[in-house]
Amino acid sequence: MQIPEKNLGFELLRVTESAALAAARWLGKGNKEEGDGAAVDAMRLSFNSLSIKGKIIIGEGAKDKAPMLYNGECVGDGTGPAVDIAVDPIEGTNLLALGRPNAIAVIGACTSGHMFRPGSSYYMKKLVVGREARDVVDIDAPVADNLLAVARALGKDINDLVVFVLDKPRHRGLVEEIRKTGARITLHSDGDVAGSLMAVDRSSDVDVMMGTGGTPEGVISACAIKGMGGQIFGRFDPQSEEERNAMIAEGTRLDEILTVDSIIRSEDAFFAATGISGGGFLGGVQFSGKGAVTHSLVIRAKTGTFRYVESHHNWERLMKFSSVRYD
Repeated sequence: MQIPEKNLGFELLRVTESAALAAARWLGKGNKEEGDGAAVDAMRLSFNSLSIKGKIIIGEGAKDKAPMLYNGECVGDGTGPAVDIAVDPIEGTNLLALGRPNAIAVIGACTSGHMFRPGSSYYMKKLVVGREARDVVDIDAPVADNLLAVARALGKDINDLVVFVLDKPRHRGLVEEIRKTGARITLHSDGDVAGSLMAVDRSSDVDVMMGTGGTPEGVISACAIKGMGGQIFGRFDPQSEEERNAMIAEGTRLDEILTVDSIIRSEDAFFAATGISGGGFLGGVQFSGKGAVTHSLVIRAKTGTFRYVESHHNWERLMKFSSVRYD
């Protein structure tokens, strides 16, 4: 038996809430750079209050391109546990700019030295399923075989399934294969992390996510998938010769298959996400004039506990001491 430890997920929740509150002011205004900048500023300031020795493994990019939350940056007050951090202040900047659903602020974290580093890999082929189907799928199997296996594991007919796919030209063949099986498809222009979360959350209509998406997003997603008991299979899928050559130069095995346990190699993993724009997954920020309501998800991998959190923010009290202006 162990004494319950502090759940870092709740600390990360405050950081994603701050990013979501700041970014939501830019909903539908057509300026994704300003929205992203507001989220980055709020997230970075909020990290200062955390008692962690954090290092950004996945952030806004290299230091020469990102003034804050860049890869390798140290965050937290320098006390407490040493942790690897993966952030996306706005997952779905285009969704926010256009006022579309499922833009979210997300953070994943785990014990220092135990988070996979994508290096020069920007894209990978993914297959994400929930707990019931985690042992019955194979990323190299035909689409029809995997969907049939998922359907059997869930006790459904194959035409009951809903498959999340990014609406990209590279997925035309995949969409055709899925449709041939009779399974249903939900197409999304963006939202790689949200799609993974939907696939492992039994309260969601989505049963599986398929297709090529971002490698960094796959790492962030793995923090959540590990806690919810699902599985992610990933194979590098470079979308340019430049990406391929850079990976080879780094010594990356292009045929390597990643799993949730090879991406996040520690049970001490945490995840937090807060909705920015409303959607079928997490509700968006709701402003009232005197405050706001946010909707979030917090996950701790070690215990397998996940919580949906509705927070009510009061401007009159919060703005007396907050270094971030939300009102």
